Order: sequence, then structure tokens, then C-alpha cells
Amino acid sequence: MTDRLRAIEGLALVAALTAVFDGVHALGDQFVQREHDAMTKGMHGSHLVYKNDGSPVEENPWRHGKEGRTCTASAYGRRSVSRHVASYSAVQLASTLAVTRTLGYRVPASALLTGAAVTHGIIDRRDPLLWLAEKTGKTGYIKHATVVRKAGGEGTAYPEPVQDVSGPGTALMELDQAAHRAIGVAAALVTTWITLRKGRR
Repeated sequence: MTDRLRAIEGLALVAALTAVFDGVHALGDQFVQREHDAMTKGMHGSHLVYKNDGSPVEENPWRHGKEGRTCTASAYGRRSVSRHVASYSAVQLASTLAVTRTLGYRVPASALLTGAAVTHGIIDRRDPLLWLAEKTGKTGYIKHATVVRKAGGEGTAYPEPVQDVSGPGTALMELDQAAHRAIGVAAALVTTWITLRKGRR
């Protein structure tokens, strides 16, 4: 294969993978992700929480047996984000395989797995995203663009309003989505680079 044809193949594959990664991002992040993982994947701290639901031990210190098992808030957050990364990666891999195989192109498993690993995880632990936001001067934007939600859960007669700084409609979520899309391009590039190096189609 000439260098020009190889370059064209690489550009086409990067474009296809970027489109797939971007196209299924919301599916993996919004539909497939467990609601509880979405709320707890950013948990940090050395304080103890219950393993079965992530609630602080200090709020109900009387649980026993299996219900009374504890871990740190940071460990709980890592478990939640790991489940999310696994389900998100499964959606991304299945979609990529469906597109590439339908079009008769075979991307090596090592390239697909490396690309999936690049796409998600670190940002969802929140600290790296907050660090990046601070370095790019977005702290004021995060503090300003928040939303008010109803607290108290289902069946509450008069739910109390609470300020949310990280969920849908907030600046932090917009920055999260922007970062994931940019990382998706990097993941597509890494996947393509490994594929072309292996010379398999």
C-alpha cells in the first residue's frame, strides 16, 4: 500500500470511529449508566459509607451483617465509576464492531480495547475535571451555572429545593461532555494508529 493510500485509510477510519464514539456517547452515559452510579461515581473521602448503597455510616450507625459492611467514600466512588466504565465501554465496543464489520473492515481487538480504555473513567471521578476547569479559568462558570432540584424523593409532599453543581443542566456537566468528546477523538486516533501499525483490515 502506498503512503497516500495508507493516509486515506487512516483518515477514513479516524472519521468513522470519531463519529461512532460521539454518536453512542450519550447512549452509554445517559441510558446505559445506572442512575446510582451516576450519582456516586464522584464520591471522595476517607469517611465510611455502607457498601450496599453508599450512604454515610454516621447517618445510621446501627446496621449489622451484610447491610452493615462499609468502605471509604473514595472506594465506593471508584467501584461506581468502574461499573460505569465497563458498561460504557461495552456500548462503545459493540457499536464500533457493528459499524466496522458491517463495512467489511476488521479492527484488531487490541486497538479496540486500547481505544475504549482511553475514552472514559478518569474524568468521571471529577477531580481531574475540576483541576482542568481551574487551570482553564472555568471555576466561575461552574459556580454560576448550577440548577435547583427537588430533594426528598418520590412521594414527598413538599420536596425541598437543593442546589446541584454537577448534574444535567450544569456547567460541570457541559465541561464533562466537552472533555469526553475531545477524548473520543484521541481514542479514535489511538485505535486507528494501532490498527494501521498491525496492518490488518
